[in-house]
Amino acid sequence: MKTIAVIGAGQAGAALVAKLRALGFDGELVLIGEEAVPPYQRPPLSKAYLLGEMALERLFLRPESFYADQNITLRLNTRVESIDPVARTIHFGGALLGYDALALTTGSTPRRLPAEIGGALRGVCVVRGLDDVDAMAPAFQPGRRVVIVGGGYVGLEAAAVAAKKGLQVTVIEMAPRILSRVACAQTSDAIRVLHAAHGVRILEATGLQRIVGETLVEGVVLSDGTRLDADFVIAGIGILPATALAKAAGLAIDNGIRTDAQGRTSDPHIWAAGDCASFPWQGEQLRLESVQNAIDQAELVAENILGAAKTYAPVPWFWSDQFDLKLQIAGLNTGFDRVLVREAEARSHWYFKGSRFLAVDALGDPRAFMVAKRLLEQGRNPDPEILMDPASDLKMLLKA
Repeated sequence: MKTIAVIGAGQAGAALVAKLRALGFDGELVLIGEEAVPPYQRPPLSKAYLLGEMALERLFLRPESFYADQNITLRLNTRVESIDPVARTIHFGGALLGYDALALTTGSTPRRLPAEIGGALRGVCVVRGLDDVDAMAPAFQPGRRVVIVGGGYVGLEAAAVAAKKGLQVTVIEMAPRILSRVACAQTSDAIRVLHAAHGVRILEATGLQRIVGETLVEGVVLSDGTRLDADFVIAGIGILPATALAKAAGLAIDNGIRTDAQGRTSDPHIWAAGDCASFPWQGEQLRLESVQNAIDQAELVAENILGAAKTYAPVPWFWSDQFDLKLQIAGLNTGFDRVLVREAEARSHWYFKGSRFLAVDALGDPRAFMVAKRLLEQGRNPDPEILMDPASDLKMLLKA
């Protein structure tokens, strides 16, 4: 194999090229990204970076010199226009690049508020890339008013940062409760109380009718007709997998770029990993939006491009920083029918379907998170009596 190209210079793309070199691949290796800076961490963007606690250079996953040292051609500020799977070529800026294997790590794009309700006004922001955060940072001034549309993790993290900076913060969520699509009512309740204690106003079962302003945001009108004055608006309404390039190349799309269990797409010479890719998991095509998945899946794809033939079978885990609380999640709670609440030195919520353990939300409880993750990796179900006894040592669950 002479040339491997990777389109998408985010967490997954950076992990993939580094792993290829670590495994001894010595052919031509090209990493192509649309942004002007080397691959960087996204989670700190809306937290430490926005708060001014982290410099730009500290965001970079590796120094730019790493890519030159590893003989990796890093093409920044480069938008790929098309892929020709038959000729095995990539087209960009009038240039042509041939490949023996291609990996798509194109990530995701934020959902945006429709232009017809004011989504195109100046002062309507999204939280995704470095340019997005740099554009909104000047608005984070004490006393300014921000309305955040969407009570998921991204919206609530933005709310926490805004409150810390002294802004007047209102979160509106169309569903009956915040985090309703990703967490149990107990977790929603705990996060709601935390935000209220820091002055964040949360309006649930409340939609957005329109954003008010001529060219610049002046306020919002809610679904019940109430008007709220606002200096700017943040849309935290989810992301979409970046599949346009893959779709135009004729690759199968199914909740993202469809891959098999090894990360191969419907074209045998093209692979995919990260936010943009879906893979077989318990009878469905699962797509995970997390740093852990981006790294683990990309590294496995790197191995498989070189012939390892390994199956991707992750135990998903995530985290979210809400003020000084770190919420750590292990597993997927899909299909749960009961939640056991453990209140000891900290609080954790354990999801079950029947007797089968599915996931945990650990609220400032790293021990609960680590024990739950181990149980999930081993395919074991915790003893409810030990779990519910606040005096018990959670590590007993690993021995029971």
